[in-house]
Amino acid sequence: MSARTKLTAAHPGQLATAAVRALSPYVPGKPISELQREYGISDVIKLASNENPYGPSPLAIAAIRAAIADAWLYPDGSAHELKRALGAHLAVPVECLTLGNGSNELLLMLAETFLDAQHSAVCSQYGFAIYPLVIRATGATCLEAPAHAPGTPMPYGHDPEAMLRAIRADTRLVFIANPNNPTGTWVGHEALEAFIEAVPAHALVVLDEAYLEFAELSGVPSGLPWLADHPNLVVLRTFSKGYGLAGLRIGYAVSHPEVADAMNRYRPAFNVGNLAQAAAIAALQDPGHVQDAARRIVAERARVATALRGLGLACVPSAGNFLMVDCGAEAAPVYEQLLRGGVIVRPIGGYGLPRHLRISIGLPEHNDRLLKLLAKLVPAAPAASPA
Repeated sequence: MSARTKLTAAHPGQLATAAVRALSPYVPGKPISELQREYGISDVIKLASNENPYGPSPLAIAAIRAAIADAWLYPDGSAHELKRALGAHLAVPVECLTLGNGSNELLLMLAETFLDAQHSAVCSQYGFAIYPLVIRATGATCLEAPAHAPGTPMPYGHDPEAMLRAIRADTRLVFIANPNNPTGTWVGHEALEAFIEAVPAHALVVLDEAYLEFAELSGVPSGLPWLADHPNLVVLRTFSKGYGLAGLRIGYAVSHPEVADAMNRYRPAFNVGNLAQAAAIAALQDPGHVQDAARRIVAERARVATALRGLGLACVPSAGNFLMVDCGAEAAPVYEQLLRGGVIVRPIGGYGLPRHLRISIGLPEHNDRLLKLLAKLVPAAPAASPA
């Protein structure tokens, strides 16, 4: 047996590509069950993963129950009925649609379809952690543009001009989330339109609108009206947030038909299950449920932000269903004490923001419990710096 054979037999992980071995895996918010096991706490609330506390439409729940009877069948691989419903809802041809197992899978599809080791892709400092992960997994070069500085109107948010400067001749994808996760910041209509106009045709603009249902109430623009004039624009959306279907994992991309065709060539077969397809079709029939939940959450976001500032904690402007909060010092001790109080939030030191926590907006009673706990913790911490 050769030395190389012995090495790989003893360390089979070395068989993975160098690009994958170099990755740091994405770490999601702590599940409720994990905290219950670790700390023996039974009364736990989760404000860590930007889920919609009002859940899905009753129509979606009924559709899920009805679809369970066909769980033994493979789903419609083309998702014909869902695409038809989505096309009508968005007023776009079905040829422009690509479905994913959550919008995360669509990000992976885009990277695998359009990137290799000869290419680069652009994302922003403090942008969604999945962007650099899927870029680097392909062996492509990740070009991270600096974000806006603290003290600016959108602190830590995307700087479109910096992102444009980062684009190279070999760039094929430019990722921009509007609003951005984990900061909550956004790019306004004029600046975003100018950015899309300025990106060269050899790069696709991936406009991630995961939080659109909340963002529209803050005046954040939808990218769909720009699709007709910009064949290099891809708009991503999800049923996880506003529609309350995070557990079923379903998202979609709207793009030029040629881009959709390329993505659908790579798309895994049967990647969206029966229950998810049925729930999404039903959810589209109940826009009032989504709109009501979004209004409640946005109102709570404003109330919680005011209360946090009253405790001396600075909040970054947010158009999502969450707030990024400056703890004034290392956030890890505050995070730990909140866990011990049965409240799960999200530490974001992995984003290079060790002083900050991302806090999802929950039901009013959940938010009140969070604020009560923080009121006991904050006085001992240094005052937070202004955002």
